[in-house]
Amino acid sequence: MADLESRLTKCFALAFPELDRREISSASTASLASWNSLTGITLIALVEEEFSLNVSPEDVPDLISFDLILHYLRRVSPEISRDAGA
Repeated sequence: MADLESRLTKCFALAFPELDRREISSASTASLASWNSLTGITLIALVEEEFSLNVSPEDVPDLISFDLILHYLRRVSPEISRDAGA
């Protein structure tokens, strides 16, 4: 599970380089002024590349925080969680 979180943290660090690593786990659209439509799509693209999956366009509007994206990854791709030791 820690590996899953560290991989997602890496995606967030690339999309939001201004964030300190300790801030990433609490990142959301409500807490980051820099999280706009462009950085949101960039983040989704980074997640898709890192985890070798395609995020459904219907799911994108719900992926508005680190925690929600982490939950999404665990839900849509159980093998990711299994590979991470969950």
